[in-house]
Amino acid sequence: QVSLVESGGGSVQAGGSLRLSCAVSGDMARSECMAWFRQAPDQEREGVAALEVGVGAISYANSVKGRFTISRDNAKNSLYLQMHSLVPEDTAVYYCAASFSRRCWITTRSHEPPNSADFGAWGQGTQVTVSS
Repeated sequence: QVSLVESGGGSVQAGGSLRLSCAVSGDMARSECMAWFRQAPDQEREGVAALEVGVGAISYANSVKGRFTISRDNAKNSLYLQMHSLVPEDTAVYYCAASFSRRCWITTRSHEPPNSADFGAWGQGTQVTVSS
């Protein structure tokens, strides 16, 4: 099992950038996929980006393609989400998540955003607020 702790959230003006980090306690290599999700007030949790831990396949939600980049540092046991050209619609609590099921491969390999039902370990979230 792993435990996940996000950091790097904050408030930024539209057009700005933020880099979220997720510190993983436990062996990230034991997971099949790592991902970022977000949830805005009164909205359902949305998959933002995911990567397969083994082969590195990556997928993004259409709303963030070209603006967000998911990456990992195995040596630091960390996952990152670099966000550029932020817009107010990106305002949400962002969550890091890990999947121990190969079902997550279905979405990553079809270039679809991650499905929260495939992820069993979650961080506590970090708030991102983008003002216009």
